[in-house]
Amino acid sequence: MILVKQVIERGTPKCYSFNIEVEFYLNNYLINSSEILVTTQMNKKFYVGAHSALELSGFNHYVPMGKSVLMIGHHQQVKIADWKEETYFGYELKFFSTKIFSKPQFTTFDKGDCKILASAPEQAFLECLLLAPNQYAYMFLFYIMEQLTTIRAEVVQQLLENTGNIKVKRLFLYMAQKAGHDWFDRLVKSKIKLGTGKQKLAVNGVYLPEYMITIPKELHDYE
Repeated sequence: MILVKQVIERGTPKCYSFNIEVEFYLNNYLINSSEILVTTQMNKKFYVGAHSALELSGFNHYVPMGKSVLMIGHHQQVKIADWKEETYFGYELKFFSTKIFSKPQFTTFDKGDCKILASAPEQAFLECLLLAPNQYAYMFLFYIMEQLTTIRAEVVQQLLENTGNIKVKRLFLYMAQKAGHDWFDRLVKSKIKLGTGKQKLAVNGVYLPEYMITIPKELHDYE
């Protein structure tokens, strides 16, 4: 059972979460395997990102088996102390940073006296694509894409127009089209620059001329 309470220390409100397994602090807020409470560390922002942010938004039907992973995004100039990357907790902390979003989209989740800063679900999925295939399998991400029936076309449009990462844009559009989401038809594809040149994302995969990418055969054949 998680107990969340507010403690006044040196005149500054701080949020703490307790469970029998872990007490892990990022300066003002604590990250816990059940309650994720993140804001700033020494005025440098951290946020919950990638699949962890999708879980906060309710897209959690395909959580991988094994040790839970909490994905934490941060500005590229932030140096992560070694002790924050240790994995002796009941879950694994993974930090990542990216500059691909010139107009990033965030949201907050209220947890009592604390607020969780997280990527908006549209951005969170793009972060997953960026981290694939090292962090996520493409097939696993398509399972998540199938759930994204309620994401906002206008937010997707803004993010895709304002990122220069060609792989992320091509994969996102392919997966959204394959999933058959209604919001896909509301995107203005002519404003989304997909670049030139072919990209090979899988060995012995299937080439898609429309998006100029080679994807895993398993993903191509999935129905």
